[in-house]
Amino acid sequence: MFDALTDRLSSVFDRLGGKGVLSEKDVDEALREVRVALLEADVALPVVRDFIAKAKEAATGEAVIRSVRPADQVVKITYDGLVEMLGGEADAEGLKLSLNPPTVILMAGLQGSGKTTTAAKLGLKLGKERKKVLLASLDTRRPAAMEQLATLAKLAEVESLPIVAGQAAIDIAKRALSAAKLQGYDVVILDTAGRTTLDEAMMSEAAEIARLTNPHETLLVADALTGQDAVRTAKAFHERLPLTGLILTRADGDGRGGAALSMRAVTGLPIKFLGVSEKIDGLEVFDAARVAGRILGQGDIVALVEKASQEFDAAKAEAMARKLARGQFDLDMMSEQLAQMKKMGGMEGLMGMLPGVQKIKKQIAEANISDKMVDRQAAIISSMTKLERKKPDILAASRKRRIAAGAGVDVAEVNRLLKQHRQMADAFKMMSKGGGKGFAQMAQMLGGIGGGPGGGMGGMDRLKNLGGGKMPMPSEKEIEEMAAKLQGDSGFKLPGLGGGMPPGLNPFKK
Repeated sequence: MFDALTDRLSSVFDRLGGKGVLSEKDVDEALREVRVALLEADVALPVVRDFIAKAKEAATGEAVIRSVRPADQVVKITYDGLVEMLGGEADAEGLKLSLNPPTVILMAGLQGSGKTTTAAKLGLKLGKERKKVLLASLDTRRPAAMEQLATLAKLAEVESLPIVAGQAAIDIAKRALSAAKLQGYDVVILDTAGRTTLDEAMMSEAAEIARLTNPHETLLVADALTGQDAVRTAKAFHERLPLTGLILTRADGDGRGGAALSMRAVTGLPIKFLGVSEKIDGLEVFDAARVAGRILGQGDIVALVEKASQEFDAAKAEAMARKLARGQFDLDMMSEQLAQMKKMGGMEGLMGMLPGVQKIKKQIAEANISDKMVDRQAAIISSMTKLERKKPDILAASRKRRIAAGAGVDVAEVNRLLKQHRQMADAFKMMSKGGGKGFAQMAQMLGGIGGGPGGGMGGMDRLKNLGGGKMPMPSEKEIEEMAAKLQGDSGFKLPGLGGGMPPGLNPFKK
């Protein structure tokens, strides 16, 4: 999401970074390009005008004149403006759950916006927070809508209201509330009917359900890919329903992001969540500061750490640690690592959360770092026998040809994977023998993570000097600070433009 906007803004700020002092003309030209970038991202014109007016006022004040690095200060002003446009810190409170259960959440939206899937995703999220959740479909019009929600509820491992044929939406809502109270549910999620377009019948039914159930949260689900149509839909629903928040689906496919940037400013409603994949767990809490950081190419390290902690399997990690301590690293273990990467959003998803990656997209593309590369590597390992995965040294030319044919790749790719595995295995052996000193040697050996020619994970040599050797990967100290952040510490700072985040730009600073 926001890829085009991030690219455009990065080029603007790169040009500013080469100037020690910014003239008023420099500021005007930069803001003009920012304005064009926002409009190209499909941000509503009134929102862009307001943003530029506030940014220009701030950029021509004493703060920029006195700044040691004026360019960094302009980045900060843009960051602050984006955070305000997206809702600021006040919106990052999540769902408002009632102190007296059950909490009633009403889902509204047009047909095809992903409303039913999002209801199940929300159920899964709340279930992980140890809430007892009941899903209820009030969609009596769309064929198999109720059956779809029941199926998704099983995937989300939450309960769904039993289907009674012929019941009206109002009666289903009453039955859901009664069941939630009698059976001790913490949250009941009501999935209302949608239409392909706005109409009076749909609005009247949704308004009547809202009046009857008095929901604690009324969430509008809108498709981010519809751009300004999503904004208009939100305004129309808000005029008839007491909406409390928005959920944008298919955000991962929206390269422009104009709907997200416009919705909060146009409707005044907070964006609560982003749907980031079709998977049942593909729902992210929306955080204005962190999204603004992503737009400016600063990545989102906190989200990366959170994903890692969510997917962490303590038993598997402990078993692998014992093997690595003995210097063991076979292809089965390597396959587990690739699967873990896929669970966390794939190579592209993870790299999108790393600071500075946006600036080296060309080099990454040349090094063939992608989810397809990971899929091919997993396919190669899957095409091996158990013995071959345990003892790759037995892989002669005939075996390699068979594996390549089974995985649908060239023998050269099999050789690259084996070379990568051999280097990693040697590194872990060295680490197990050398104790703490082995870490530095291991880092030197592992090198890169690409898929092109040159070995390593397929592109070691080409990746050693990505970004001129200045790729802002987190240090050991920063990783420790990330962990501290997750425990409540607020002093963490990302590496950023000019060697450090501009003052006040740290999205993790409370």
